Amino acid sequence: MQTTTVGHAPEPEPESDRGRPVPRPVHPWPLTTVMWLRRPLDYWDELYARHGDTFTMKLPAMPPLVVFSNPEVVKQVFADHGDAMHAGEFNKVLAPFIGDKSVLMLDGKEHLRHRRILLPPFHGERMQAYGREMLDLTRAEVDRWPVGAPFGVHEPMQRVTLGVIVRTIFGVEEGPRFDAFVDRLTELTHIASWPPLLLGPMQVDLGPWSPWGKFQRKAAEVDAALLSEIRRRRHGGTEGRVDVLSLLVDAKDESGEGMTDEELRDELATLLVAGHETTATALAWAFRWVLGTPSVCERLVAEIRDAAADGLTAERVSKLEYLDAVVRETLRLQPVIPLVGRILKERMTVGGYDLPAGTPIACAIYLAHRRPEVYPEPKRFLPERFLGTKFTPSELFPFGGGIRRCIGMAFALYEMKMVLAEVLSRVSLRLADQRPITVTRRSITLTPSGGTRVVVDRRL
Repeated sequence: MQTTTVGHAPEPEPESDRGRPVPRPVHPWPLTTVMWLRRPLDYWDELYARHGDTFTMKLPAMPPLVVFSNPEVVKQVFADHGDAMHAGEFNKVLAPFIGDKSVLMLDGKEHLRHRRILLPPFHGERMQAYGREMLDLTRAEVDRWPVGAPFGVHEPMQRVTLGVIVRTIFGVEEGPRFDAFVDRLTELTHIASWPPLLLGPMQVDLGPWSPWGKFQRKAAEVDAALLSEIRRRRHGGTEGRVDVLSLLVDAKDESGEGMTDEELRDELATLLVAGHETTATALAWAFRWVLGTPSVCERLVAEIRDAAADGLTAERVSKLEYLDAVVRETLRLQPVIPLVGRILKERMTVGGYDLPAGTPIACAIYLAHRRPEVYPEPKRFLPERFLGTKFTPSELFPFGGGIRRCIGMAFALYEMKMVLAEVLSRVSLRLADQRPITVTRRSITLTPSGGTRVVVDRRL
């Protein structure tokens, strides 16, 4: 990757009546690649401090990426541009991990078809049915935690969120099949978390011990298991089942057609990637910020324990206002994925810049969420800013925006609240140390280094 500032490159071309031109990148891309992989947020802070709202990064094997963070430009990008902007094409780096029939990979009519089929299971009364599973899986995990010994909370959160996926999305009950699913998926996500695997040159199968070869073989095992589960559901029937896979097996588009087995497999893989590691990482950040901010922790624990006085229920948890504010502030301050992007399919003026067809553009979630004119004291963890205040979709967009907003947004927010409430109602936690907050990249997600190390002082 190379970087430059829009408007700061040498030998600028004259401005056209369509807007300012995008200058050529001026930094050597290998150095920028290392910075983006090893210090992604510090790197963006430096670029923003030096260059402002708009700058350009040169990624390997693609044209210069133009990055925006001004809410007005974000609003423009998130508007419906028909076929003029493609998000699926921008996301093609993920195709080896989730398949080319995933809703994340598609554009145009096929994207809308998949989106309409996928949306219903993640809204309405079905969420309440999933809430009890989330609470139960969290309780079982917390019962395993040692008292008085430090441990990283990220890995336990991975176990919880993976269990939620296997139970509520795949519909696999506890037992040998459940354990086999969890084992395979745990190993696959561990292999896939190595950031260099996102780079094309690393995606070469040099045998079962090479990183890509190891990933390919484990991914094939998971694909076979997913297809087997899909066929089991088709042949065994879905009557009385509320898991997402069963609902998707029965779902039809406007022409009465359902998804093929391969389409369902890729969507299940997408839900795994989008709903497992991302939610576990967001929860690890939530514990880091809550436990590191005593006033927030005290108020949140009081609200949760009051709700749990005669038994914690999913319905009660879903109505806790301060808990909701804590979750949203976590995702504002520490978005798990720092950007969302599009590929321009025709020449367009975006943010005052004249961009040719084929230009990749990105909205920087991390930078947009830290604008002081929108969020006073933007680096402070202040859930109170979400009490009685609503931010626009171009000011707060941890799940992306427009017609490409994450389908599982409501599910993820709901799950975060269930897990946080169950944990804080059952144990008294503190941070194991007060080290400065640092970030580690795991594939496309940005996690707290050390996984947020905590200590259980006592059980409640």
